[in-house]
Amino acid sequence: MTGISLRDARVRYGPLEALHGVTLAAPSPGLTVLLGRNGSGRTTALRALAGTVPLSAGGVIWDGTDVTRLPAYERARRGLCLVPERQAVFGSLTVHENLELASQQYDFALDAYPQLKPLLQHRAGTLSGGEQRMLALSRALLARARVVLVDEPAQGMSPPVAARTYELLAGLDACVIVAEQRLPPGLRHRTPVLLYELRRGTVVFGGEADEQARR
Repeated sequence: MTGISLRDARVRYGPLEALHGVTLAAPSPGLTVLLGRNGSGRTTALRALAGTVPLSAGGVIWDGTDVTRLPAYERARRGLCLVPERQAVFGSLTVHENLELASQQYDFALDAYPQLKPLLQHRAGTLSGGEQRMLALSRALLARARVVLVDEPAQGMSPPVAARTYELLAGLDACVIVAEQRLPPGLRHRTPVLLYELRRGTVVFGGEADEQARR
């Protein structure tokens, strides 16, 4: 299967284990949701896939290749893009400069999020939380990555913009994995959307989103 996966992954933060042998697989192309409350391990799972936290056991498999020991910058170079929940933009740079770092041609991003057009000369650090998420996601869209990992993509957005965001992510020709506390309404009966529910560092459900909604 093409895509990226964790296999029996364990992650420790000092004496505490955050992931307890987590196994999950996200297809490419496709949208996968990691669902769970704060402390469930969903953010750690994203970081483990991106290589920004090391595994204490288990592995990361990407398109059939073991990349567990591949550093985060190498995974990024090979087409993996991580959009963290915080500090996802360069606050001291303008919106225009942030977009230009991703691509010299960024009209597509402004078509996706026209709210950014009047803000091009504003410093990214002065934007609202929702506007910063739009900017961060615009940069991810422009990167044309093979794997896109996003922690709470719609945080701070209005419902219509959040719905638009999920339409954009679901339409990418990439392996897209998002971490959310709750399943977005627009994904409850959309197929195929793969969902893993995490609780206290373990997977308690894995299947299609509409199946979880019926439960």
